[in-house]
Amino acid sequence: MRANTTGAKQSRARRASLKGHLPTQTLKLMAILNIVSYPASVLATVGAPVERFDEALEKLVSDMFETMYAAHGVGLAAPQVGLSLQLFTMDCEGTKITAANPSIVSAEGEQNDDEACLSLASLGAPLRRPNRVVLRAQDLRGQTFEIEGRGLVARCLLHETDHCNGLLFIDHLSPLKRDMVKRKFRKTMKRER
Repeated sequence: MRANTTGAKQSRARRASLKGHLPTQTLKLMAILNIVSYPASVLATVGAPVERFDEALEKLVSDMFETMYAAHGVGLAAPQVGLSLQLFTMDCEGTKITAANPSIVSAEGEQNDDEACLSLASLGAPLRRPNRVVLRAQDLRGQTFEIEGRGLVARCLLHETDHCNGLLFIDHLSPLKRDMVKRKFRKTMKRER
């Protein structure tokens, strides 16, 4: 999910402040992954459950956070970096989590705001979503946890969980609005070539 510019500036500042405190070796090990674009088939595929909670998963999550920050996002799911896994990272309004095997256990209320996606060149559209959600997932050690989100945090939890289930936010739009976003996306991609 795409961040607003204020959040992006805070993320860059946070990364910059960490550089002096992390060993040089750690910084060299982080990698910025390629973000796949719509209509890549991995984005429309339900991810496989995460079964191994090991150093390889920790490295992947570290790379996903670095990629998300570099793209000025607030959330990034494994399918967006070409991996069909039930996994996402999120750093939104002070809520920073890694969620493996996520599921929404409750949702209520309503909000209608713009939503955008890194896999759609950060293009967005207004979308009605629940205003409060509870997500159940596993952390990097495989421990189950629940987290409640409201407003933008709820929207991000829903958006990234959708990615893990092979859905994009445009799948929730009316056919007319979906076609408008797709047309904008194609125009954007043509200009970038």
